[in-house]
Amino acid sequence: MEPAPPADERILRAALQRFAVDGLSAPLRAVAQDAGVSAGLIIHHFGSREQLLTACDRRALAITRETKAEVMTGGAGVMLARLADVDRQAPVVGYVLRRLQAGGPMATQLIDGFVADATVYFAEGEEAGMLTPSRDPEARARVLTEMALGALLLQLPAQRDPLDLDDLPAWLRSHYESLMLPMLELFTRPLLADSSLLDAYLAADPNSTSPPMTQGNAS
Repeated sequence: MEPAPPADERILRAALQRFAVDGLSAPLRAVAQDAGVSAGLIIHHFGSREQLLTACDRRALAITRETKAEVMTGGAGVMLARLADVDRQAPVVGYVLRRLQAGGPMATQLIDGFVADATVYFAEGEEAGMLTPSRDPEARARVLTEMALGALLLQLPAQRDPLDLDDLPAWLRSHYESLMLPMLELFTRPLLADSSLLDAYLAADPNSTSPPMTQGNAS
């Protein structure tokens, strides 16, 4: 039988789930009750609500980094396996959506963290032969990250409404399934038939020093 995780880990898992369900203003006593500890023990381990939220941010980034890096280096089989594992991801996804919904500097920092991580695992995807290089890797990572998060955020219940984590996995599957075909088509069969618009933009941009890439090397 696997030993029970230490108190700080139980608190962190409970916080991710409780904040996902009720929002970032959920009472710490509810987190403590979920974790089977006293509210004072939360303060002992994390110091304050904001520091607990920061720990939740770090955990969300770590899990996302691990998942995306595996997909970028492991190919289609890993991608499909991860899509089938959305039940485990539900509290983290729910927490991230609540953090974005709340807005403010902490949400901005979380997005910046996702972008920084995406830049790294996109580079790993390039090395693995799954992705083509970009003229501006960080800008590409930011656009794709914000598109993905924005698509999820548009579907989220109002900020004060509870989020049902039991229903979230089924909703995530439906959301991913509705996006998968058009997104993969867009990424593998470019929307524009040729590069004339890109070439014209680069020619008119005085800050651009990159020559147009051909279909043969990268886009």
